[in-house]
Amino acid sequence: MSNYLFSEILFSDGLFSDGLLGKNFYIIPITLLLPLTAALVVLQANPYQALVVRGILGAIAALVYALFGAADVALTEALVGTMLSITLYAVAVRSSMNMRLGILDSGSKSGSESGSEYSPESPFIAALRAALKAHHMRLELVTYDNAAALQAALIAKEIHTAYDSKHFLKTRIEALYSILKTVDSPTTANLTYLDLSRPLAQPLPAQPSDQTDQNLQEERP
Repeated sequence: MSNYLFSEILFSDGLFSDGLLGKNFYIIPITLLLPLTAALVVLQANPYQALVVRGILGAIAALVYALFGAADVALTEALVGTMLSITLYAVAVRSSMNMRLGILDSGSKSGSESGSEYSPESPFIAALRAALKAHHMRLELVTYDNAAALQAALIAKEIHTAYDSKHFLKTRIEALYSILKTVDSPTTANLTYLDLSRPLAQPLPAQPSDQTDQNLQEERP
């Protein structure tokens, strides 16, 4: 898109009627901002900062369209290409950059022995938040009444990671497993990766015993 606009600047009829340093020379640096901001979008590690730069890129593109007299295209770029797309991207980033950690309720029987470990102010939760923040992720705590419900939620993919009463940390996401290994906490020594993509083992059908086969043969006329 930026190359097309730049070629239009150089070769449009009457645009540089007064020479390269004419009255329309200011469009060149504005247009050169397009590839610059596009490169900044690609180089951003923080997804939220990338959204901000993406908004700037859309605003510059809308400005260039308006300078060329394409007011309808500029309005479409501003409303759809910038505002709507950034809103959808923000919703997608907020929902995807989030780890749901299932823990036991501190007031339940299963978590009464070490309820402080499950509180949001515990050292383990604080270390976990710091490790996720380094990857621009957020931590969401989901409480369950017992260990059976916690395990069922992990298998049903309602949560990404489970932290049970025996201080075992289980995750079903391989990328989260790599992140959780960097957490500076004794709990990470009990970290395991649960691969739910593998089918669960199905029990084999019961085979009739030899005595049962003999009884069936005797019953036959």
